Amino acid sequence: MLAADPFSIGIAQIHAAKIRPCDLFDPAAALEAIRSDLHGEQLTFFNDLQTRILGATAGYGAGKTWSLCAKAVSLAIANPGITGCVLEPTGPLIRDIWQPDFEAFMDEYSIPYTARQSPLPEYVLHLPDGDTKILCRSFENWRRIIGLNLAWVLADEIDTVDPRIAQLAFPKILGRLRAGQVRQFASASTPEGFRWMYKTFQSDDGQKRADRRLVKMRTRDNPHLPDDYIETLEANYDPQLLKAYLEGEFVNLTSGQVYDRFNRAIHVRPCHLAVDEDDGILDSIYAGLDFNIGNTNAICCIRTAAGGLHAFAEINAHDTEAMGQEMRRRFGDAKILGYPDASGNNRSTNSARSDIAILESYGIRNQAPAKNPPIRDRVASVQALLENGKGQHRLFVDPACTGLIEDLEQQAYDDRGEPDKSHGNDHRPDALGYVVHRLFAVERSVARQPVRRVRVY
Repeated sequence: MLAADPFSIGIAQIHAAKIRPCDLFDPAAALEAIRSDLHGEQLTFFNDLQTRILGATAGYGAGKTWSLCAKAVSLAIANPGITGCVLEPTGPLIRDIWQPDFEAFMDEYSIPYTARQSPLPEYVLHLPDGDTKILCRSFENWRRIIGLNLAWVLADEIDTVDPRIAQLAFPKILGRLRAGQVRQFASASTPEGFRWMYKTFQSDDGQKRADRRLVKMRTRDNPHLPDDYIETLEANYDPQLLKAYLEGEFVNLTSGQVYDRFNRAIHVRPCHLAVDEDDGILDSIYAGLDFNIGNTNAICCIRTAAGGLHAFAEINAHDTEAMGQEMRRRFGDAKILGYPDASGNNRSTNSARSDIAILESYGIRNQAPAKNPPIRDRVASVQALLENGKGQHRLFVDPACTGLIEDLEQQAYDDRGEPDKSHGNDHRPDALGYVVHRLFAVERSVARQPVRRVRVY
């Protein structure tokens, strides 16, 4: 009878008995040993083999990479003989971060494996039920996994990947998960603002999906950190950064929130329209509109009894014609006052008529000024309506306007001090700003210029 501990058997005995490394490896015992060493939400992340799309946000030092190593071994054991894949943002990070930690992890729990470095890194775990391959690839070259049949994919530090690449790659990666018994995509990252992790798991749309789950790992839950580690972070990071880098929370990490007076707890509340069975919507509708090629946006509001505005609907349409049709479909013969981008007086991108002329053909009464106000004035008007110097709140948003709510929270200033337009968070706030500025413009006092008298000699 063979001893359970491979180190108690001599090399000669192993060769004589033709014992393979996998014959001495007990997967159940290894998983139990791994489980006993995990802490807090690491254990939650490790144990979940049911959720198809699993995510973990983690503060610095929370044990994120170690958790991914544990998850890789767990999924390999659950899918013997079926290939899995680990993605790091770049090729060098595979070598510098993943491979040293993964090899240390497998050595820690005596998991038998062999490694190959060329042409691309991969590991083979020698399990009793069959050798199981783990590919190591970079997210920037995610197309290299196209054509593969995989059981699982893990993505490390996905929030450091360009969000456009992550969003493009994600559905393609999910399409590769078509082998094995336990199919799962799991990602772990330090949260870097409102990027891929937030949109996938924590956005209103992400939270409605039953196939995904987010786990948050806190730095302070890791008992293996040096005693002064957290104290050092607290002494060198501002409170906003600490929410992300200690608690794993999503916060705005850019150069400043444009609409920093917006607060969900205060400004998000249901809106009630006055509706008559025969006459339909009785409220006048004040609609701000922002024109873009293939992406026209409207924010529809009503006046409040206290003299403010309540945004109750957001509409996205391919073009101005489709916008007019949709607004009339929703609101029937209601009185609609349009507050569009003043540049809509120019010719439309897909019609001989201007955008404003198209809206007017649907009975949407144009209230646009001759030219748009300065951006800073439009932003100041929205800020003042959210909260003025007296602490009054006169602008509210219905919970149905999920895109507008996220944009008001997330739009930041760019490095030039202008509202950032590179992440698509500008269209709905711009539409809101057009109607707010037209109705509630913040007056800027201008110093009176002295009268110049010309002396004639």
